[in-house]
Amino acid sequence: MKNTLVKDWMVTNVITAGPHTGMLDAHKLMRDHNIRRLPIVKKNNQLVGIVTRSDIRKAEPSEATTLNVWEMNYLLSKLQLKDIMTKNVLTAHVNDSLKSVALKMQENKIGALPVVDDHNKVVGIITESDIFRALIAWFNEEEAAAAAA
Repeated sequence: MKNTLVKDWMVTNVITAGPHTGMLDAHKLMRDHNIRRLPIVKKNNQLVGIVTRSDIRKAEPSEATTLNVWEMNYLLSKLQLKDIMTKNVLTAHVNDSLKSVALKMQENKIGALPVVDDHNKVVGIITESDIFRALIAWFNEEEAAAAAA
């Protein structure tokens, strides 16, 4: 477990979107794929930001709005991810240790990090669930070793 790398546990089939994707389209994409985070990339898959479900909720109008349904839908249809994304994204590198990434996530109180290569291209995402999977595998190895001793 000590030398376990992010690349061994990250999810590689990452759903991404471009900065000009509409917020409503992104919300549908996240709902359809049951994801809570959406890395935002340029055409060359270079990371430029991230949007979370929370970012989308914050961008939605308050229930106390005086706008009617049509005005609200019109305004929401004009909102793009570049308008609501976090631009300075904390990331993990494919060769980072799982421990260092877990510490980074804990210290920054975040549940996932996009994983990038040497060219800042998104190659995966590592989440709390992935770290728990690794931890459970380690527990199982420890139990098996103890039982064999």
